[in-house]
Amino acid sequence: MRRISIILIAIVVLVNIGIGMAVFLWPGSVRSLLSGNGWSQSQDQFAQCRATSVAGGAAAIGGPFELIDHTGKRVTNVEVIDRPTLLYFGYTYCPDVCPLDTYRNAEAVSLLAERGLEVKPAMITIDPTRDDPETLRAFVEYLHEDMVGLTGSEAEIKAAIKAYRVYAAKNGEGENYLMDHSTFTYLMAPDYGFLEYFDRDVTPENMAERVACFVDKL
Repeated sequence: MRRISIILIAIVVLVNIGIGMAVFLWPGSVRSLLSGNGWSQSQDQFAQCRATSVAGGAAAIGGPFELIDHTGKRVTNVEVIDRPTLLYFGYTYCPDVCPLDTYRNAEAVSLLAERGLEVKPAMITIDPTRDDPETLRAFVEYLHEDMVGLTGSEAEIKAAIKAYRVYAAKNGEGENYLMDHSTFTYLMAPDYGFLEYFDRDVTPENMAERVACFVDKL
């Protein structure tokens, strides 16, 4: 009986090692399968471009929204994502993370423009109380002439946050409160929706290279 138990334990260990090696050696396909994306090399035209995966699949990220842009115009997700778009959720009062991330995104867009690829940078505020269109306009126009800033009612912003699976929570009281939030940038495209996300440690050059891979296949 003891010998059988030892053999069973050994089998379990070997299986786990095999899965670990598979995830390490084939991160694009295996991680997607384990997380439920359902993408396969034969079905996915962007398979060579993907470096991440999302639990629940690509359709789990994004959805319709109707917000107000930094010019005061009410716009829908279709009007905003009318070309490949790097979409970030942040806020203008953010002391460090948001300015750095949105600046990185703007730099990547400029690098892509040098290659003849048109990509739009955009930010949806997670702080609609302070981020009115005028405040957003000063923020986005400083970063990039094509950047779009989006705000709305608290209900509209909450709906967008939920659709994109963003974490956002108020931290503190009074006028100088901060917002805790996730810091992913999403690559969206018309007719395709969510394509990829980027961590904040990705450089402008690396982001531009990865985005270009997707854009070239649209």
